[in-house]
Amino acid sequence: MTENVDDILTLLPARLKEARRAQGLSLEAVANLSGVSRSMVSQIERGESSPTIATLWNLTRALQVDFAGLLDSNEAQDRIEVLRDSDVPSIENMGEGCLIRILSPPEDAGGHEVYDIRLKDGGALNSQPHGRGTVEHLTILEGCVALSSGGAREQLQAGDTARYAADVPHAIEAKSGPARVFLIVKNA
Repeated sequence: MTENVDDILTLLPARLKEARRAQGLSLEAVANLSGVSRSMVSQIERGESSPTIATLWNLTRALQVDFAGLLDSNEAQDRIEVLRDSDVPSIENMGEGCLIRILSPPEDAGGHEVYDIRLKDGGALNSQPHGRGTVEHLTILEGCVALSSGGAREQLQAGDTARYAADVPHAIEAKSGPARVFLIVKNA
């Protein structure tokens, strides 16, 4: 995000106007949605007035845009964030024969989490219930696994995908050799 106050004040009017037009909204519609007067929205878009944080917050919510994203420079949009293999955070559960690689960014914890899990033959990931409404999506990349969710049981092999409740005790266990799975946890 840009840190120079002058840069922010230069970018903000055009970004707000861009966001409004992308939504196909008139000044009047934005005023009604945000609670900010039509004349104030117009003044901000023309760079004649600097909004307070509360006003900017109301405008970004009405326009359904990310507060911080409005202030990012264009260069920040044209980039690729890379996390090299050696830098991927991992949790090794040696007693269970399970290596968990955390692929999702830290800010997604508790929301939409992504994991690459490698199980040794007989290795298992036994999980206690997550929050109410949590669902997991499991894709088997290599090997075979036994999956349990509450009282339900399934045998899965490479290429299979399962979706199941994770707000009950659940487990993934490698059967007849090592296995690798891709897991997405969607917290409610």
